[in-house]
Amino acid sequence: MRFLAGVQGRSVRAPAHGEKLPLELGDGRDHLNAVVLYTKPGFAIFAEDAMLPRSTSTNPVVLSYYTMRRMVGLIAIILPFGLAAGSILAALLGPGHHLPHPILQRSISDYYYTSMRDYYVGSLCAIAGFLACSRGYDLHDEITGYLAGACALGVALCPSFNPRSSHYSELDFILGFVHTAFAALMYLVLAYICIFLFRKSHPERHFTRRKRHRNRIYQTGGLIMVACMITMVGLTIRAVVLRRHPSHWLFWCESLALGAFGVAWLVKGEGFMRDKPHNHNHAVARHRAVVSS
Repeated sequence: MRFLAGVQGRSVRAPAHGEKLPLELGDGRDHLNAVVLYTKPGFAIFAEDAMLPRSTSTNPVVLSYYTMRRMVGLIAIILPFGLAAGSILAALLGPGHHLPHPILQRSISDYYYTSMRDYYVGSLCAIAGFLACSRGYDLHDEITGYLAGACALGVALCPSFNPRSSHYSELDFILGFVHTAFAALMYLVLAYICIFLFRKSHPERHFTRRKRHRNRIYQTGGLIMVACMITMVGLTIRAVVLRRHPSHWLFWCESLALGAFGVAWLVKGEGFMRDKPHNHNHAVARHRAVVSS
């Protein structure tokens, strides 16, 4: 516990002895809960009770927004594993009581044609809704969120080629190429969000060590998504040219890209790597606290 002295500014009344006060430091970033030990007109001595960064909010709206971001990350990370495990479980519990063939689909999109269709479409629609509702510092950030949400919704509603079909109609080809275009654009927009938008910082907020670490995670996740997207497009084009089904590597590339996206959104939602309360304690030494009441 530290003892601090401050001058009393404009006030309606003097603080009482033993009273707990929420004080704001001069830089406008941190809040200090203090207990008044001694007071007289124009002056007070108080003891620090707790110090919290402004990002540690108790506002239900802010907490709900962080929770939404964490949910986006969790849905993205769990999606490939949930699809694979659910498909295997459904086959084992089905009439045949046997493993599905193949055990893993060649692409996450191929689960649209399995018993996990509803989970696949529902997860993508949930991600699309969360992305469309995300907000940033300006209109540019909001438009990017809308675009990412629209692409995710397009991936969900435009199925890819049916891997079990031996004949494709013209509509199948159109939907397949539209699906691939939506998926590629979705990963590009998500990578852009991670590399450029997530690394932004409010000009009045202190740039902490944790923030630098988070920025590295965002940048790494974005680059992984770009690399996976390029690989996925190459595998898809190769399969179309050779008139063959895509390689099994497509599933793992998609899973890796979704994992990188999910981790970035978990971090952005303060699931981990959040700023510690004492990261801003140095501000107390530079500012005199003003007892406002």
